[in-house]
Amino acid sequence: MTTYRTTQGDMWDSIAYRIMGSTKYTDLLIRANRQHINTFFFPAGINLTVPDVDEPIYDKLPPWKVVPG
Repeated sequence: MTTYRTTQGDMWDSIAYRIMGSTKYTDLLIRANRQHINTFFFPAGINLTVPDVDEPIYDKLPPWKVVPG
């Protein structure tokens, strides 16, 4: 396990994608940090536990997260 320190505006799915390689790990990330289960947008400076994954799953961002350009 590792830790991740949030930046203002982080969300569960964006953290899972950036740190763990896929939004498919969002549930795993939330379960490792139950004390923040009701947080949707993080303030800066929250330390989260990032669980290890056996094999990272790299996938594309969902369409609503893609930045045109």
